Amino acid sequence: MVRRLIGFLLIFVIAFPLWCTTRIWWTGTHTKAEPSAAIVVMGAAQFNGRPSPVLEARLRRAISVYEAHFSTRIITVGAGAPGDHTTEAAVSKNWLVDAGVPSEAVTALAQGRDTLQSIVAVQRYLQTNHLRTILIVTDAWHCLRAETMARDHALIPSCAPVTSGSTKILDGSSARYLIRETGAYLAYVTLGRIGIQLSDRGSSVAL
Repeated sequence: MVRRLIGFLLIFVIAFPLWCTTRIWWTGTHTKAEPSAAIVVMGAAQFNGRPSPVLEARLRRAISVYEAHFSTRIITVGAGAPGDHTTEAAVSKNWLVDAGVPSEAVTALAQGRDTLQSIVAVQRYLQTNHLRTILIVTDAWHCLRAETMARDHALIPSCAPVTSGSTKILDGSSARYLIRETGAYLAYVTLGRIGIQLSDRGSSVAL
């Protein structure tokens, strides 16, 4: 009996992460962008007011879906790191405006140092306008986690992954990114959702 239990646990420990990795890969390679109330550009590093290559690739992708009329508005998210003079959201908006997107079409939400905080900021902003559909622009392997968090916060997401830059699927670092994202997704679905449920019930737990 004990051996069977140990065997079952070992199978679960191996199979569940593999299943998650497969879901991340499938979502990143088969996701379909949908017309939405807003295009949401997930934040990434910025350097003294200039977007990092990862962030720039996301911004270029955002322009492509904006010009394809998937939405009339773009939301950029991301706070600043300690010591920064600006934020990821502000840098992203400035870059988009310089690239020709009308300033009034871009809203910068300077909140969020991680995916969950950013999704919460977007949900709160859209809630005030009674909107729920979003088109998330991010890296392919990040799509599943971002979409899952969005659904958990009453949003209706789709994803438009970047197709160029340092995080494109065929890049040499893709496998490492996929493994890292599997760990992040597992942490969220096993622990993050519990924290959200506790917070909803009035607990002081924050994740």
